Amino acid sequence: MSRIALVTGANRGIGKEVCLQLAQAGCHTLLSARDREKAEAAVNDLGHDRIYPLQLDVTDEASVKQARDAVARQYGVLDVLVNNAGGHYDYWQTALEADFSTVREAAETNLYGPWRVTSAFAPLLKKSERPRIVNVSSGAAALSSLGAGPPAYIASKAALNALTRMLAAELKEDGALVNAVCPGWVATDPNNPGGRPIPEGAAGIVWAATLPDDGPTGGFFRDEQPLDW
Repeated sequence: MSRIALVTGANRGIGKEVCLQLAQAGCHTLLSARDREKAEAAVNDLGHDRIYPLQLDVTDEASVKQARDAVARQYGVLDVLVNNAGGHYDYWQTALEADFSTVREAAETNLYGPWRVTSAFAPLLKKSERPRIVNVSSGAAALSSLGAGPPAYIASKAALNALTRMLAAELKEDGALVNAVCPGWVATDPNNPGGRPIPEGAAGIVWAATLPDDGPTGGFFRDEQPLDW
């Protein structure tokens, strides 16, 4: 059987492109989104016979468990998890004047979402011979160069980086490779136009999702190159 991959927040942008590239690499790929209809529309748009829709809202524990149970029933295993769902790039805020409702929303999606999904799918990942987990992060969250910026986004992504390190350590004996990947500045945000083509940003994520057994774990990467934490 083909390796089973799941990508969260994948009905558009980088997540959608990651699904396409994983399918082209031979993975049976589950394109998930909060809205089932949007997932189905994205699958139809891609038109690849290895991509299938899945409803999954990373902020909703019941939705996550329902998706986990559906994958368990149909496949019994998960080989690749790409925690791509994210957002809340609060460029209009400063840390001192932040709206904490926005901060909480960002944490719910960018930190608790990947944490919740990984915890729920861990039993299926542990059944894989070569489990891979990729947390889509941002170089803006690197403590080594961190400064002023969108506070809710940066704080939640920095915490996601910490989670990546913890998961890598906890899952090492299961053969899992767990890494954080920054796709770089990609042309996906209408509020901040520009950036490089989406396929270029997605490629580094797919690289981490398809690492060989002697690949790195607990690392932070962009374009297959390590970044400072």
